[in-house]
Amino acid sequence: MTHADNTKRPAARLGLKERYAMMTRGLGWDTTYQSMDDVFPFDKFEGIKIHDWDQWEDPFRLTMDAYWKFQGEKEKKLYAIIDAFQQNNGQFNISDPRYLNTLKLFLTGVSPLEYAAHRGYAMAGRSLRGVGARVACQMQSIDELRHAQTQFHTISHFNKYFNGLHDPQHMHDRVWYLSVPKSYFEDAMSAGPFEFVTAISFSFEYVLTNLLFMPFMSGAAYNGDMATVTFGFSAQSDESRHMTLGLEVVKFILEQDPDNVPIVQKWVDKWFWRGYRLLTLVAMMMDYMLPKRVMSWSEAWEMYFEKNGGALFQDLARYGIRMPKYHEVASKEKSRISHEAWAIFNNYGHAANFNVWVPRPDEMDWLSEKYPETFDRMYRPRFAWLAEQEQQGKRWFNNTLPMLCQTCQIPMAFTEPDDPTKICYRESSYHGMKHHFCSDGCKDIFDDEPEKYVQAWLPVHQIYQGNCFPEGTDPTVPGFNPLAAVLDYYHIAAGADNGEFNTSPDKANWERWTGQDLSAPPAQPAQPKVA
Repeated sequence: MTHADNTKRPAARLGLKERYAMMTRGLGWDTTYQSMDDVFPFDKFEGIKIHDWDQWEDPFRLTMDAYWKFQGEKEKKLYAIIDAFQQNNGQFNISDPRYLNTLKLFLTGVSPLEYAAHRGYAMAGRSLRGVGARVACQMQSIDELRHAQTQFHTISHFNKYFNGLHDPQHMHDRVWYLSVPKSYFEDAMSAGPFEFVTAISFSFEYVLTNLLFMPFMSGAAYNGDMATVTFGFSAQSDESRHMTLGLEVVKFILEQDPDNVPIVQKWVDKWFWRGYRLLTLVAMMMDYMLPKRVMSWSEAWEMYFEKNGGALFQDLARYGIRMPKYHEVASKEKSRISHEAWAIFNNYGHAANFNVWVPRPDEMDWLSEKYPETFDRMYRPRFAWLAEQEQQGKRWFNNTLPMLCQTCQIPMAFTEPDDPTKICYRESSYHGMKHHFCSDGCKDIFDDEPEKYVQAWLPVHQIYQGNCFPEGTDPTVPGFNPLAAVLDYYHIAAGADNGEFNTSPDKANWERWTGQDLSAPPAQPAQPKVA
């Protein structure tokens, strides 16, 4: 006599592909009492044609339960290292107090962009009717929020000891040079979902992200800031997924319909140029703000864009996508953009939230070595004059306000692509008003969507109109100081948070804490032995 086997057998484990399908496409449905076009109105108005959303593939096939597990492990490691950094007073182990100004630039210029990306991907995910793309955007949205939190938390430790780090969110919405990164993301967030993902995930994160993160994180490592290195690499592991999302979404769009090709090409042209102009801040940081330098901006551009980016666009050529418009202009400018940018900040360092300085003689020799065709001929004489003025007690700042580019919002100090002795100036008229541009790239972007860019909040215009003073300010009172009022509006303490480094509290505090005299000439680094 036999008995029935009632033992419960475990269900067969799903493979990675099947599990991913159940946790993404398996959770989606088509609407019934409302049309899909009414629920998802924004993924068609840009003109992009998608015939089969099931063709969307996520090469990581990451599901939310696995995502939380990975991110939780990274958080434990990150905060353990940050705690050790704080307990061991790691802020005093950095190479030079001038390095702190790169943190001020990063905290006010980059970290708020992570939060903007969090919001942007949440909106993009809501707008895409494909379930796979929606899940990918949701995960990236959470990634970006985490990045903002870890960056603010890490750098907040430095705020206990140094100036200019106290109010980054307030400054991001007001300070003149921070309108450059702010306008970039607001431009992307006010576009459609496909343009947003092309702008951020592809043009910025895939094509240009190495030019942002690698200089900052490598620069932090070279200068002894291991806390910043830690959050940088914690974020960079997420960037690999973000870069893949950018490349995959562009390939997906191009494969869906040939009519999508010219639309994507226009976006690639636009967002390459906007991203390149934004990276001006990074070029300046690499060549001038790192006491111990990793590489020059020119070398980074050649490595990360001309070689790596060139290979990428060779791959995309089979889809009908060419290199971005004006990429050759960017390559012509690689030997001078950082010098022009630092000149701007030397002019207006009394109105920023970080300190500026004239490069030291050994640093100018390094710049001469890295830029043999341009630095000694065009830029060293300017810095030599500024150094003479400083030695005579006449540290020079520009007390007038510059003309800004209507598109990128950078002061118009860039030069003609083929003539570095002549300021590049372009203009367009719209509804009887003239608008000014720093380049052909910025002019083209404006001319394509003038109704969008005429609404730009330009800090110089707003200051002159009296819109950048604290509430209740009366500019008609005798002896009114407009710069002091603007700095109050920015929450910048004059002399403490900004201005010349050599007289700054950060320098004085550093010397007191470490016993170093920074007025003495720096020791020359030992030359490596040649085998």
